[in-house]
Amino acid sequence: MRTLMRRALTPLAVVLLAACGADNEKTAETTEEVQPSSRTLAATLRAEAGFSILGRTATNAGLSGVLDGVGPYTLFAPGDPAFPEDGALTDVTDESRRAESAALLQAHIVPGALTRADIEAALAGDADGSVQMRTMANTLLTFSREGSTIVATSEGGARGRLTGDERLASNGVMQPVDAVLLRSAASPPAT
Repeated sequence: MRTLMRRALTPLAVVLLAACGADNEKTAETTEEVQPSSRTLAATLRAEAGFSILGRTATNAGLSGVLDGVGPYTLFAPGDPAFPEDGALTDVTDESRRAESAALLQAHIVPGALTRADIEAALAGDADGSVQMRTMANTLLTFSREGSTIVATSEGGARGRLTGDERLASNGVMQPVDAVLLRSAASPPAT
């Protein structure tokens, strides 16, 4: 268990150490712009319009309690339009697909509270311009830049851009992303 926790937290430590080297003035400005909420990640997910599929997925997976817990976590949250219309992923809200719901949600959560400023600082500090973070599903998300946009790519090749405004919760950060970062069997390959 301790080894698993070390493996899960190692990428987070790298990101956080890279963020520590960021300019303090920029960090202070970022903190002033986005204020933490008293709501948990689960409450934030329920309250935000446009995230109902992910919210139902968390409930079906039995992981709402985790997102209501101490944390901290970063939830890369695909909005409703990110789920394919063929139902391959929206059906994970069905009770008979609880394990798939859990896998989908865990593939979108990393330990630690990571703001965009943290991710940007890590990207700026990496010679290759990419950083990896281990998810709660024990898979890697690779973050890189395409122009001014931060892109997350899963091990399976699913890609999504960080979009919209991040939401700081009492136990982490919700980062909206424009695609599901887990490939279903029916999903086409990434282009």
